[in-house]
Amino acid sequence: MTATTDSARSSLEALRTEISKAVVGQDSAVTGLVVALLCRGHVLLEGVPGVAKTLLVRALAASLELDTKRVQFTPDLMPSDVTGSLVYDARTAEFSFQDGPVFTNLLLADEINRTPPKTQSSLLEAMEERQVTVDGTPRRLPDPFLVAATMNPVEYEGTYPLPEAQLDRFLLKLTVPLPSREDEIGVLTRHAAGFDPRDLHAAGIRPVAGARELEAARKAVEDTTVSPEIAAYVVDLCRATRESPSLTLGVSPRGATALLATSRAWAWLTGRDYVTPDDVKALALPTLRHRVQLRPEAEMEGVTADSVISAILTHVPVPR
Repeated sequence: MTATTDSARSSLEALRTEISKAVVGQDSAVTGLVVALLCRGHVLLEGVPGVAKTLLVRALAASLELDTKRVQFTPDLMPSDVTGSLVYDARTAEFSFQDGPVFTNLLLADEINRTPPKTQSSLLEAMEERQVTVDGTPRRLPDPFLVAATMNPVEYEGTYPLPEAQLDRFLLKLTVPLPSREDEIGVLTRHAAGFDPRDLHAAGIRPVAGARELEAARKAVEDTTVSPEIAAYVVDLCRATRESPSLTLGVSPRGATALLATSRAWAWLTGRDYVTPDDVKALALPTLRHRVQLRPEAEMEGVTADSVISAILTHVPVPR
């Protein structure tokens, strides 16, 4: 472990501490966001309204020395409102490109499932290729680039389920649950003491990491050792989802590479330069839950994607 690597890890640990100044009791979601930053991936946050999904991403933005923008997704939002468009300048009689909010380091796509699929799909190229094509001209997005999208459960009125192709572009799907009684008391205590979620600077959140620390951390994660046995374990888990009688769609090879990447990031965050089966298990649910599709009859019986994946984790042999 080099001094640079240790410094980068300390910066990202401090990032988690800063976010906790604003968000109470969502440690797994905070960790997931940090893992996504390390893997150059995107995050989907799902939960009922009022569980601090947006606040979580805003706190992450306030803790980073990176450019951030927010888009509130609505039924009338157009693709050009996200990507940008050509604007006619009457003085020069020419068209010029006006950047959309996607040209940033951290894009908060708030309530992404409240806009129709046409606008949802405007993010596909940006998320996968790190570029936007307007009028046949590709335009590169800044690096780093992360989409953090919040989503309400699809059973709520006025929402549009995300298509499978877009779900697969998200590295992680993090569920943001209702807080425990103790955590909810902590939330109310903070508000009673004057905490204002609209003013994170007053809450004491300061930038503790930037592009330089993030790049050093990413290089360290890439150097984390993955044994052939661990690679085979990841493949066996993903192949088992394709054979599950409860699923119509299993995890693709892209999902397998995603699980390997998130496992490496988690191993590095916990202070190791090699991946263990426990690292794979720790990230299996958030990495795979949105990449599988339940059979209707299984769904009617109360089976969930998480329960299927958990069962697979129990039955697939673990390498020693």
